[in-house]
Amino acid sequence: MAATMKDIARRTGLGLATISSYFNGGNVREKNRIKIEEAIEELHYEVNEVARGLKTNATKTVGVVIPELNNVFCAEIISGMEDILRSHGYAAIVCDCRTDKKLEKEAVDFLTRKRVDGIINMPVDMTGAHLNEFQKTGKPIVLIDRMIQGISCDCVLVDNVNAAEKAVGMLVEEQHQKIGLIGGPDEVFTARQRMLGYMKALKAHGIAVDEKLICHGDYTIQGGVQAVEELVKENPDMTAVFVANYEMTMGAVIGLNEMGVSMPDEISLVGFDNLPFARACRPALTIVSQPTDTIARETAQIILERLEGGENLPEHIIRRLQTDIFMGKSIRRQG
Repeated sequence: MAATMKDIARRTGLGLATISSYFNGGNVREKNRIKIEEAIEELHYEVNEVARGLKTNATKTVGVVIPELNNVFCAEIISGMEDILRSHGYAAIVCDCRTDKKLEKEAVDFLTRKRVDGIINMPVDMTGAHLNEFQKTGKPIVLIDRMIQGISCDCVLVDNVNAAEKAVGMLVEEQHQKIGLIGGPDEVFTARQRMLGYMKALKAHGIAVDEKLICHGDYTIQGGVQAVEELVKENPDMTAVFVANYEMTMGAVIGLNEMGVSMPDEISLVGFDNLPFARACRPALTIVSQPTDTIARETAQIILERLEGGENLPEHIIRRLQTDIFMGKSIRRQG
């Protein structure tokens, strides 16, 4: 005969209210949680998730909607979040929208029908229209990497303005004046923030912003190849370039190699993320490194706090994290 919650209560000496609270994601003391989990294992107790979901309106699932599953930044964050969510009894349903607004909305609609308990989203549609219906459910939404005007929810992102400002400032300190930018699409929040940091660094050092030195890519490897080729051809006096995305960093390195442009002797380069690639390059790349482990941890913790009834939580939680710079050998001092 299958074990019941009463059997667990008898085995642990705990009340049914405590056992029920554990299964419904409530706050249970650590020593009691250990007792319950030991009893579950000993009794081979199996939770009827369907029945519990109908009773509590909770499915113990969290939807995750990201632009590109094969993107290193996304993959590292998803892996870290899943580990934390799983340790708290939640499963993640991951949807890859392939940087397509229509697919993104379809993914959110699908997750809404699946009655997920919350959604984590690295948004493509910066109007936030894809989240409107889910927001009406009152369930938590946590945005990663990007903020959306008009969407009332929590957010975990890095200080992209400061990250870009530090990277470009480092090039200026090495006496570079003609510094190119390979940025992202205008409509993407992070792209605008990194371009703002680029401009702030130049203005802080009395260098005029030259639009010819700015190229908007599409966050792909091929986009990085095309952008660096365009910048080099149109700006023969350019001595350095800041690439504000990891795929485009890879593309820029490929593009320079294909053109026979020596790095850093002819062009100094600072890239963004993908530490393994940066270290594998010759010369090793200097890059801005985002704290993906911390982003994953903070995101998972915020949604768990919302789902498990954390007390005294602010209306909105905004976590703005700092980046590091990995120093390679892709920068050469001018003059």
